[in-house]
Amino acid sequence: MNTTSVTQSDCPDVKVPVSLFFTIGLASLAENFLVVVAVIRNRNLHSPMYYFICSLAAFNTIASLTKTWENLMIVFADVGQLEKKGSSETKLDDVMDSLLCMSFIGSIFSFLAIAVDRYITIFHALRYHNIMTMRRTRTILGVIWTTCGVSAILMVKFFASKFIMICFVVFFVVSLAIICFLYVYMFMLARIHARKIAALPTSGGRKCRYQRRWGSSMRGALTLTILFGAFMVCWAPFFLHLIIIMVCPMNPYCECYRSLFQLHMVLLMSHALIDPAIYAFRSVELRQTFRKMLLCSNWKPST
Repeated sequence: MNTTSVTQSDCPDVKVPVSLFFTIGLASLAENFLVVVAVIRNRNLHSPMYYFICSLAAFNTIASLTKTWENLMIVFADVGQLEKKGSSETKLDDVMDSLLCMSFIGSIFSFLAIAVDRYITIFHALRYHNIMTMRRTRTILGVIWTTCGVSAILMVKFFASKFIMICFVVFFVVSLAIICFLYVYMFMLARIHARKIAALPTSGGRKCRYQRRWGSSMRGALTLTILFGAFMVCWAPFFLHLIIIMVCPMNPYCECYRSLFQLHMVLLMSHALIDPAIYAFRSVELRQTFRKMLLCSNWKPST
């Protein structure tokens, strides 16, 4: 590797058109809001897994709305309608940063809750409805939203502290490790269960019932694995950016990576755009609900 030092001018900031941010923000806002409304209105989707998916979509909606409003403020500031360092603008910026942090932490917790729900569905199917009651599901969601709100406010208030930034990054890495371990463990056990099902006698309908239920559970687990993979791809560059700020703030090579910050933000916003597309592609029930909502065909609100 050539050790010749690179100056900051050799890596100018990569600029992304504001119109692209607006397009992604508005599209993801519409998609995730559609998911939230679909889960609320369709009684067939009133189950713990879809409630957690609805929570994830709600956090994505907050992230999309926050980034869209932030870009709108930047446009107003550029044309002289807002003061970039005004007191009210600074407070509003803190509110938006808090909402963005809350959406990120909420996404992590939602993925964790969904992973646990899938694990119980697959390996404790007979006891699932006793373990994951709707009352417990609502309690879990209440805890998630309260914890995320409080944590986001504290993070933004004390983010100048390197300790808080380290905690933020550590939380991201540890959460990814826990969820990855849970999914790997789940699919390892899934192979063992699949072999046991294959060893059942071929006569009778018991094996067919097992296979249908197993296939449905595994499709759900695979869908959520795809969602989690998309989350890692979209958020990891942003957190690498934070790590670089802490580890090598003055290194010219690190400065080259930081010059891509706006691209990292495009990826971050794209996550909220990708998730609903995965729901629609993988879930027949959601596809049918979307179709009825968009075409207004034979739609009756749940009671």
